[in-house]
This record gives sequence, structure tokens and C-alpha cells, in this order.
Amino acid sequence: MIHWLMALVIFVALGLGVWATQLSHGDLRDEVLLVHKSFGITALALIVLRVVVRVAAGAPAYAVQLGRLVRAVSKSAHLLLYALMIAMPVSGYIMSSAGGYDVSFFGLITLPSIVPHDKALAEAASWAHFIFGWAIGIALVLHLSGVVWHALVRRDTVFARLWPRAAQ
Repeated sequence: MIHWLMALVIFVALGLGVWATQLSHGDLRDEVLLVHKSFGITALALIVLRVVVRVAAGAPAYAVQLGRLVRAVSKSAHLLLYALMIAMPVSGYIMSSAGGYDVSFFGLITLPSIVPHDKALAEAASWAHFIFGWAIGIALVLHLSGVVWHALVRRDTVFARLWPRAAQ
């Protein structure tokens, strides 16, 4: 369940982030960024929760064992996704804080600034956020390609790990 909620949150955050870059400065852009940042905070909270659950409960079992190469690629891909799911919102938070902008959660609470106002740091974090955005986009395309490969080419039960009804 956390997997699918995170997928939704990440896709919405990415879409809002791209949309915000296309808007001129003004009220609409500010509102889109407020929601984008809120989804980023949500994504960060969910990845922390997901890591805690994964450490406590372990990964869902595979119905059929994977080969060594597939297992290695899968582990590497998931580690990359986890790293990007952490790096993306953290870099955005640093970018906003260093740029002197508030990070608010849907206008309900404002998170504390985690770094001092620093134009150079804000610029570096902005570049990192941009690069991480492209990286997570590419990683998600590869991830979805792996899902399609397992479901349609190999026709194995990997998808059933995250969607148990698919195994029935």
C-alpha cells in the first residue's frame, strides 16, 4: 500500500514541479510550488515510513526465486530509487531554505529552515534538484519497463509482490 501511495505522490510532485517551471512568477506559480513542496514533504515522510517498515518487516517474498543477475539488478534499481526518493525532497528543502523561501505543508505548518540563507548553496541545491528530477524520471521509466518485462515477457509473479490480487 505504501508503494502505491508513494507512486501517486511522486508522480504528482514531479508533474507539479515541471508545471511550476513553465509558469511565470506570480500567484499561480506560488500556489503550484506550495502544493509541489507539500507533496515533496509527504514523499519524504513516506520514504522514511517505508524504510522503517522494510527494516522491521523485510521485503515481500518472491513466489518464485529470481536468478542472480535479475536479483542484483533489482536490488541496485531499488537502492537507486530509494536514494533518489530521499535526495529529491531533501535537495528541494535545502534549495528553498537556502533561497530564503518557506517550506510549508499545504499552508498548515511551516517547516524550519534547515540551512542559512545562502545564494550559492541555493543554486547548487537547485541544480541537484534538477538533476535528481531527471534521474528519478529515468529511473521510474526503467522501473516501469521492468514491471512490463516481468508481467508480459517473463510472465512471472514479481508483480504479485505489490499487487497480491494479481496472483489470483
